[in-house]
Amino acid sequence: MLLSPFNLTCTPVKAFTPLPTNLARQPDIVVNCAALSVPRACETDPALAMSVNVPSTLVKWLSSFTECNTLLIHLSTDQVYEGTKSFYKEDDETLPVNVYGKSKVAAEEYIFDNWSNFVILRSSIIFGRQTISPVSKSLPIQWMDGVLSKGQEAEFFHDEFRCPVYVKDVVNIIRLLTDRWISDGKKSQLVLNVGGPNRLSRAEMAETVARVRGYNTSLVKPVSASSIDRGVKSPADISMDISKLIQTLDFTPTSFEDGVKLTFDTNE
Repeated sequence: MLLSPFNLTCTPVKAFTPLPTNLARQPDIVVNCAALSVPRACETDPALAMSVNVPSTLVKWLSSFTECNTLLIHLSTDQVYEGTKSFYKEDDETLPVNVYGKSKVAAEEYIFDNWSNFVILRSSIIFGRQTISPVSKSLPIQWMDGVLSKGQEAEFFHDEFRCPVYVKDVVNIIRLLTDRWISDGKKSQLVLNVGGPNRLSRAEMAETVARVRGYNTSLVKPVSASSIDRGVKSPADISMDISKLIQTLDFTPTSFEDGVKLTFDTNE
């Protein structure tokens, strides 16, 4: 049984209201995708960010069952890292620079302290096709495509770096973890960086979108992130080393360019 108590793209944020244990069967696996994931919103209301992003109610509900062996797969973020170097490893210190990152570190610590069978996935920017039920916020690749399709020069940061990950890779990673738990039943206490194989700035992402979509790459104007006040501090380089992910799951990630092509492939 796969239980996902929160929709991956749910907005507005919904509170988790579990069934009483006498009315619910203990799940084998929970995939927790709930988050207040807009950094500026977290900065505006830190208490709300902590209450939503730390899964205390969920973990307490799981703990109420007789056997505490449900596998909890929890989506975290690359923003737990400080952003002062390239290719962070899972055992590097977490020093987030904003409230969003701090709330996700608090979530990880809560799970470590209160649950014994978990995998924490520190995800970079997730991109891919629009969902069947469209989300209200702009998806990164679609937003870039919309801006560039106007044929006008547009500004993109050249000095902030991430490892964007194709959405179907995230789904496959969760499936592989699920299959492994079902087949061997061995408890895990695992943290994995989940990103794509490419370290890219926003400008480089936009240039890739332009090439794939047939736009002139000269429309992409690289600017410094410091040129715009976004109301929240953002880490400069939170690119991640994903070798542990690849080795643990025998997994081959999709390149950013291939992921962009798949995003716009109508036959996909």
